[in-house]
Formats: sequence, C-alpha cells, structure tokens
Amino acid sequence: MTTFERARSYVYRHARPVELARWQYHFEGGSREAVLKALAFYQNEDGGFGHGLEADNLNPASSPITTLTAAEILSEIGWQDAAHPIVQGMLRYLSGGDSFDAAHNQWQNTIPSNNDHPHACWWSYDGKDEFRYNPTAGLTAFLLRFADRDSALWHKAVQLAGEAVRWFMSGEGKGERHVVGCFVSLYHALKEQALPGFDTDALEAELQKQVTASLSPDVSKWPVEYATKPSAFGMVPGSLFYPANRELAERECEYIRQTQQEDGSWPITWQWWNDYKEYTLSAAWWRAVFCIENMLYLKGFGEQG
Repeated sequence: MTTFERARSYVYRHARPVELARWQYHFEGGSREAVLKALAFYQNEDGGFGHGLEADNLNPASSPITTLTAAEILSEIGWQDAAHPIVQGMLRYLSGGDSFDAAHNQWQNTIPSNNDHPHACWWSYDGKDEFRYNPTAGLTAFLLRFADRDSALWHKAVQLAGEAVRWFMSGEGKGERHVVGCFVSLYHALKEQALPGFDTDALEAELQKQVTASLSPDVSKWPVEYATKPSAFGMVPGSLFYPANRELAERECEYIRQTQQEDGSWPITWQWWNDYKEYTLSAAWWRAVFCIENMLYLKGFGEQG
C-alpha cells in the first residue's frame, strides 16, 4: 500500500464524521456541504462551538478557541457563503459578551467550564489568561470575511484588527506557533478585504520573520517533541512562506513518508499531562487530522504519497 492508501485506511477506520467529510472533500470529490453538515453537530444554540471539536478539550460548551477551530475548517474548504446558518450562528456567538474580556478587548483563550470536563492541561482555566491574540486575531479574520460591513460587529472587527496588528508589529508574538498562525489568518483576511490604513506589506515582513523563528530546524525532534513543522504554515510551492524555508519544507515531505506508522497514522507528540483517560480517544482523532494534513501537504508538492 502507498502512503496515501494507508492514511486513507486510518481515516475510514478511526476518524470522526467531520474529519471523514474533510478527507472526502479534499481527496475524493466530496462536497463542502457535507463538511458543514458534519460540523453542525458541534455547534451550540448560542452559535458557538464546543463538544470536543478542538480535540484536546471535550467541554460541550461554546468557547472562542473551539469556535476558531470551526472557522479554520471553513477557511480550509474555501467556504464563502455568509448567509449559511452555521456562519450566522458563529456571528451571533461572537457578537455576545460571555467570553469576551472587555478589559483586554480580546476573546478568552480558556473558559471556566473547561475545568468540568476532560481536557489537556493547557486548556485549564485559572483566571490568568495570556492575552496574546490567540484566538482573537483568528476570530477577527473570520469576522472581516463574513460580518456585514454595515454592522457594529464588522466595525468592531476592524478596530480589533488594528489593535492586534500594532501589538504584533511590536514583536510581541515572539514566534509562538499558534499566535503567529492567528496572525497569518488575519493577514490574509486584510489582504482580501483591502482595508485602508493597514500596511500589509509590513505585516507580511514581520510574519516572515516570526514564522521562520517558530520552526524547529532539527528534524530529529519532529516525531518526539511538540515541534513546529513547515506544514503548520502550509509551506508548499507557491505559498507565502515557502521561498524563505524551502529546504526545510522539502525535508518534511521525506519525513512524512518515513514516519508513517503501520496503522497509517503519524505519532502524536504531546500528552495531556493529567489523569484524564480520554486522551487516548483524543489522540486517535488527532491522528486522523494528521492524515488529512500530511496528505494535503504532499499534494501541495504534486505528490499523492
């Protein structure tokens, strides 16, 4: 069996319906609508997302970070219809105030009810959130794409984008993978919307520095540590960050082919660092996500695996 065939087998045996729909969309002619149909089961009445869509946090309640996960899936499949009920629900959730910290003008990274459900240690709530624009910058990108330009929510997004970019340009991101990833999303949204007053060239230059700084150049650490690989930023030929990191990006293709496990998946390089046994279930879900991401990465290089 090829790398692709083994990955496909793992997905069909172990993936959740939402990951199976994503796989089918990318590789088997599946529809975007099927992805949204599966995604809808993670959406709550308030419009936000929970129920373990972010597979390291099994809190059923809506949270900004899990809603960002949904927004990232919509971006992944190129969804553009703002009128869809899922998108409208997300806009409704983000217009509310339960998880928005007015003092910092950002959405919370963790929420109190996380502590009542199985979760990785980094999703525990202790009232001391680090307000580093994860998930705020990513959610702002979603709002710029989907909120009505005549709405208060869209104008709030423009304000948040300005504050976020000023913070990031000061060097505060410091190459932290998830923070930088949120700003990559925001950069693309600002480019698409062509908003006046935003120097996207300067933002791109800072992103180039911080993306490169976030990468782990020691390939030997990739299968055993929570290391940031080029695929985290989609570094395939023709992409924004590929030219500056070409050698490392191409090495990841070889890494993907060499480290696939017998069951078709790839190693999970983190623990929850607590006693929740649900980590085992979460790890199986993440392996399916890795199958999608790794095969998309090889596809970006013109390979099927």
